[in-house]
Amino acid sequence: MLTRALVFSGKELEINYSTSAAGSIRVEVQDAAGNSLPGFDLAGSQEIIGDHIARVVAWKSGSSVAALAGKPVRLRFVMKDADLYSIRFRN
Repeated sequence: MLTRALVFSGKELEINYSTSAAGSIRVEVQDAAGNSLPGFDLAGSQEIIGDHIARVVAWKSGSSVAALAGKPVRLRFVMKDADLYSIRFRN
């Protein structure tokens, strides 16, 4: 799933999701043109498995997306046997 370009405020990306035991979710942050941003690429995304109402997304560089706040970005969700119910940016 790929979002349209959006501008957010906050420090972390939080998701409400559910995966099967064999499923997973990975998240990439892209610029408005669709290029992955350094530190927030798919390869650096921590694999997310399970069923959580409020799970913070993290990459190898950490979970803070504060440096991207106020800039147009797109979120790319790569999901395998997973349901994504909501996303939000929190402080």
